[in-house]
Amino acid sequence: MPAKNIVILVSGNGTNAQAIIESCHQSKINAKVCAVISNRPSAYALNRAKAANIDAICIDHELFESREAFDETLRKQIDEYQPDLVVLAGFMRILSSQFVKHYEGKMLNIHPSLLPLYPGLNTHKRAIENKDTIHGASVHFVTGELDGGPVVIQAQVNIAKDDTPDTLATKVAEKEWEIYPLAIAWYCDGRLTTAKDKLILDGKTLSRNGILYNEHLV
Repeated sequence: MPAKNIVILVSGNGTNAQAIIESCHQSKINAKVCAVISNRPSAYALNRAKAANIDAICIDHELFESREAFDETLRKQIDEYQPDLVVLAGFMRILSSQFVKHYEGKMLNIHPSLLPLYPGLNTHKRAIENKDTIHGASVHFVTGELDGGPVVIQAQVNIAKDDTPDTLATKVAEKEWEIYPLAIAWYCDGRLTTAKDKLILDGKTLSRNGILYNEHLV
C-alpha cells in the first residue's frame, strides 16, 4: 500500500507531533509527515519539524479578522499537500463547522481525558477535583461537536493521592505518545474506517469508547 500523506496541526511544544514523526521514520506508520502547521509563531513544534526536514509553517491566527478567514487560509495551505489524514496534535483552536466538514472522516485529535468525560480544558485538574481514581487520553475523529467525535482508542492511568495536575499530565502524555501513532497507523494501513458515525477496525465495529489500550495491542 502506498504511503499516506499526513499534515499535523500544532500550537505548542509538539511532543505528540514528535512521536508521530518518529513513528513514520521508523516505518511504524506507513506515511510521510508532509508539513507541520502552527497558529502560533512561538510553537516549539515548528523547530521539531525543521529538525526532521519537514515543512514548518506558521499561520498566525491573530492576524485574521475572523475565525472563518483563518480557517479558510489554513485549509488552502493544508490542501496544497493533498493529505490523506489531518492530525491535530495540541492544536488549540476551535475549528469552524465548514472546516471540519471539509476533512470529515480524515481528521484525528487526541484529548487528555477518557471521553466523554471532561471535554474542553483543564482536564487533569477536573479529574483530581472530582476525586477520580482513573484518568487517561482518547484518540477520536473530529466532528462538529467539541471533543465529541467517535473514539478510536483510550489509554488509562491511575491517579495517585499525591498527584497534581502537572504530574498527572506527565502520566497521560506518556500514554498519548503510544496510542496516537497506533491509531494513525491503523488508519494509514486501511484497517480503521468510518461509516455512518461508526468506526470499524479490522472489520469489527468499535464500541462508543473505542478500544482500551494495552502494551500488547498492535
